Amino acid sequence: MRADQESTDAAELPYEPRLLPWSGQEGKPCYLITDDHGGPVSRLADATESIQLGMGTELLAYARELLPDTPRGELRFLAERLTEALRDALRVAESRGQRLNRLN
Repeated sequence: MRADQESTDAAELPYEPRLLPWSGQEGKPCYLITDDHGGPVSRLADATESIQLGMGTELLAYARELLPDTPRGELRFLAERLTEALRDALRVAESRGQRLNRLN
């Protein structure tokens, strides 16, 4: 495909893709292109984002309690879960930021 044709095709898309709060195979990002912002996949993505952010909040509270007197093995487990929660939160923030930019 030629570069000028590619830009024309992209400009013809009526809706911007939404970054979904989960990854595909090999950790690649997943996107949703739809004109139905209240559709089932959009609702699932909204619910997943809410769960991920809630889990991150709970995990952070747990970490604050646990850190002062925690053995090394438990610290590693905690660090791995915090890393996952941060990854999820950053993906949610990126997705929501993209949607906010489209509204402006």
